[in-house]
Formats: sequence, structure tokens, C-alpha cells
Amino acid sequence: MSTARIQTPGVLEEDLDRSLRPRTLQDFVGQPAVRDQLAVSLEAASARGEALDHVLLAGPPGLGKTSLAQILAAELAVPFVQTAGPALERKGDIASFLTALEPRSVFFVDELHRLSRALEETFYPAMEDGQLPITVGQGAGARVVTLDLPPFTLVGATTRAGLLTTPMRDRFGIQHRLEPYHVADLADIVRRSAGILGCAIDDGGAAAIASRSRGTPRVANRLLKRVRDFAEVRGTGVVDERAARAALDLLEIDELGLDRLDREVLETVCVKFSGGPVGLSTLAVTVGEEADTIEDVYEPYLLQCGFLKRTPRGRMATPRAYAHLGLEPPAESALF
Repeated sequence: MSTARIQTPGVLEEDLDRSLRPRTLQDFVGQPAVRDQLAVSLEAASARGEALDHVLLAGPPGLGKTSLAQILAAELAVPFVQTAGPALERKGDIASFLTALEPRSVFFVDELHRLSRALEETFYPAMEDGQLPITVGQGAGARVVTLDLPPFTLVGATTRAGLLTTPMRDRFGIQHRLEPYHVADLADIVRRSAGILGCAIDDGGAAAIASRSRGTPRVANRLLKRVRDFAEVRGTGVVDERAARAALDLLEIDELGLDRLDREVLETVCVKFSGGPVGLSTLAVTVGEEADTIEDVYEPYLLQCGFLKRTPRGRMATPRAYAHLGLEPPAESALF
């Protein structure tokens, strides 16, 4: 049987206080258009005493999809039930969750794109009509019993919205895509997190961490913790710009937020394969990583920075990649 985490208002407050996640829309930094639109939807649903319409949150990992789902439940003062697509293996798993929901609950399914097509279809009548058809018995004696469900809000999070079927996407009345954060917003997040952690930080330190955080709050918070450790052990205990830069250099994270493996991927394409094209599987074997890890974790940021491009024949390095690595690019015709 699948497991879930259920939170109700006022429960696990100590755990929530220790978390760096924002708890209200007001505390949520960045994504202003998403925040403003969700605020209107929340106020309207609360005024009518209805469940919020189903919400689809898409975007790269670490941008706050789970935090937003928790915020929706907190703002509505309703239970929050969480699971993930890979944990839902059978229709009975979905049925056990849906039939146990309290009215207006927020049911959060992370990695929604990893649901099988058959399980996606189980959600259709539940999302659209508030009903769940259940097959009772087997063979000629089997019959379908339809269960009425309480009003609820399905919040789906996905890093690959294109893998969802059109019928599934269309059943979400509210759809938002989260984008990478600006450095100024990340610096605000770092300062807020430092306050929660009880860590002394100045604006220079916050900006240094934010600039190397790849536009991602999760990365910013992770780096803050490591820089805090460095400042306490080898510095004055204050996360200033000097301590932040020294700590991040020790972690081998460069000015654009590329780590050792990011640079190894670039160097492999640029040096070992003369700028490409090189196939994903070949690239993965060469750097000693899984192809899925290269494609889902490392490539997106390298593409965003303009260091790599995908072609029908494979991955190719751009002149910007050579410049960042301090390498002399081959003739232009070789790259393009």
C-alpha cells in the first residue's frame, strides 16, 4: 500500500518551524505572476466555501512546486495529503487516497508525469465529476460501483509536462509554469533562510551565494548551509562575500554555478569529441554517469546557459562553452 504524509493545520508545527520552506504566499519570494494569480483563485474559493480548482505546477526541480502546494492547503486551512507518481502502482492505491480525503483537501501528487496511462484515466472521473468507478468481482459476475467523492483539489507537480496526456492536462483548471529565479530574488531567499537558521549574513554574502545558485531556491539553500559551515570553521562566523566566495571555490562551484561534473560534461564534448556532435549514451559513459542523470539534471542548465545545443545527430558545444572553459574553439564550421 502506498504511503502519504497528511498535515492538518496546527499539526507538526515544530517541524514546520525548522523548515526553510515558506508557509504563506506572502513569504513566497519570486514568481510574481504565479503568486498573484493563485492569490485571486484562493480568495475566490475561500469566499465561496468551495474546493480550489485542480492545479498543475510545472517547471524544473527545486523552484518551489511542493512549497506552493503546501501553501495552498495552509491558506485554505484544509488538510494536505502528499504522495508521488511512482508510489501509485495500482488503481486501488489511488482509490484508497481519494476515498479517505476530507472535504476540500489538497491532494498533492509529485512527479505526476510518471503515472501510467491507465492510472491517469482513473483520475479523470474523480477530477471532473467527483466520482470514482470501482470494479467489484471478477469475470461474468463483475460489476461497477460508483463512489461519490468529497470535493478536493488535486495539485500535480511535474518537471516534464509534455509527458502528460492532453486529457490529463485539460482537467487542471489552474496551470502554471515556474521559471528560474532572478539573482535578486534568490538573495532575498538566502537572507530569509539565514534568519531561520540563525546565521549572520550580509548583502555581499547573500549575493555571492545567489549568483551561483543556478536560478534555483533549493540550490541556494543548500549552498547557504555549506557556506555557513565554512564561515563557522574557517572564518568569523559571518557569511560575508569573502567567506562565501572562498567556500564556493572550495566546493568547486564557479561564477555561473557550474560544478565539477558540469564542467566535465562540457570538457568532454569540447575536447574529447571536438565540440560534437556526440550521442547522449556515449557522453554518459564517458563521464561515468547515467544518461537520465545527464539529460534531466545537468543538461537543462547547460542548455539554459547557452553552452550546449541538441541536434538530431547529438549534443554540440557552442563557442560560449569554449570561452567559459578558457579553451580555443575549433573552426566555426566544425561547431556549426
